[in-house]
Amino acid sequence: MSHFGFENDVHNVLRLDMPITNAPMARWQRKASTSNSTNTNSLSPNRNVNSSVSLSKTPSKTPGKNGKTQNTPSKAGGDRFIPTRNNKQLDVASFLISKENEPVEETASSTAPNQKAWSVTLNGYDIEEAKILHLGGKPQNAPEGYQNNLKVLYSQVSTPVSIKKSRYISSVPERILDAPDIKNDFYLNLMDWGRQNLLAVGLTSHVYLWDAGAGDIVLLKKMEDDSEYICSVSWSKDGNFLAIGTSDCKVELWDVQYQKRLRSMDGHLARVSCLCWNDHILSSGSRSGLIHQHDVRLADHHIFTFGGHTQEVCGLTWSPDGKYLASGGNDNMVYIWPVTTGSEYQAIHALNEHQGAVKALAWCPWQPNILASGGGTSDRHIRIWNANSGSCISALDTCSQVSSLVFAPNYKELVSGHGFAHDKVIIWKYPSLSKVAELEGHEDRVLNLALSPDGSIVASVAADETIRLWKSFEKDAVKKPKPTSSIIQQHIR
Repeated sequence: MSHFGFENDVHNVLRLDMPITNAPMARWQRKASTSNSTNTNSLSPNRNVNSSVSLSKTPSKTPGKNGKTQNTPSKAGGDRFIPTRNNKQLDVASFLISKENEPVEETASSTAPNQKAWSVTLNGYDIEEAKILHLGGKPQNAPEGYQNNLKVLYSQVSTPVSIKKSRYISSVPERILDAPDIKNDFYLNLMDWGRQNLLAVGLTSHVYLWDAGAGDIVLLKKMEDDSEYICSVSWSKDGNFLAIGTSDCKVELWDVQYQKRLRSMDGHLARVSCLCWNDHILSSGSRSGLIHQHDVRLADHHIFTFGGHTQEVCGLTWSPDGKYLASGGNDNMVYIWPVTTGSEYQAIHALNEHQGAVKALAWCPWQPNILASGGGTSDRHIRIWNANSGSCISALDTCSQVSSLVFAPNYKELVSGHGFAHDKVIIWKYPSLSKVAELEGHEDRVLNLALSPDGSIVASVAADETIRLWKSFEKDAVKKPKPTSSIIQQHIR
């Protein structure tokens, strides 16, 4: 009998649909009983209202095993990072942000010290000087005697390099000289400025000298035949002698101090349109396309001839070191000739990239192997050449006829004179060839440029019968007030 009773108990235990009498109360049963008790208490008139509110709240502790509660771990390195912030700093930051949007109220000046004292007492610092983000500490100063080529960034002392003087380039010429009856011929070279600060100008059949220091004017030469005219002038290196090329195929040498002609050298078959000195050697180019070399110390002055141009030679210039002679002609060619005394007189470079007559030629004083050339109306380009290799380093389209070029060493710039279609003088930064300034005022094409001995003034003579002196390269020039409209004019004869 006992055996059957044991089997019956086992069978009842294994049945899943039987209620568990000894198990804890289910969650839904606890909720139901709790809601019933809450409703009953809320309807009771003798029960306090606060007690009903407290009973409706969710229990603050979740019942767990053995009656213990589960708390958030307090150890560092949990599943997330909760930064520790100062509540006072957050309150100050919130106040400052909200204060920016509020209109400023005018307060009496007497309350300002009191407010500052209250702020320091309550907060420990002045609220007006508080910052939301503040980096503590001061920048470090460089040790005494420490020098760094990179200019230490954290140094608080301003360096003298940061103080730059502004350069003022006047758009108005310093002086204007009249040059009446100047011959409007692109291929002639009618002006040169010597080392003795004398400006020589050829006006038709006359040669005048203007003393830039004293302002005196001297008539040096007059052609015997009124039908003949002056074609070119060029000063010797020391500025004591002036070479004059004429339309009657002659080259004359004058002593300026005594105003006396020393000699007249023949040999050309056409007008002498350009001249250039290299110590005691005088080079002359003519319309025939030939370049003669004269040794002015010898009675038989003609020593050799360069023959490469097929048309008129209108530009001649020796390099600063005297190694190369550059020539430009109406055949659009630029030749670079070596200084030689042998029997071979061949050009080392024949440059043919210009599409117009090349009159404007200039060597760079601080880079003796660099040559600048400018083309005429059909070309309008300025080109920079390497005389050693014969390669074109850079080219610039000026959109205007280039009649003359000169380097300004004071600021390492290149100055160009232009004819059609702009008739102006332009200053370019070298070697970038970026435009620095435009000097306007001439009413006809610029024929020639000349630089003063100190390099501070460039003179431009134009077909409008004026010579304008532009003081654009004065060293350490400071900004000057704009000059008055009155301009000093002086006749050159």
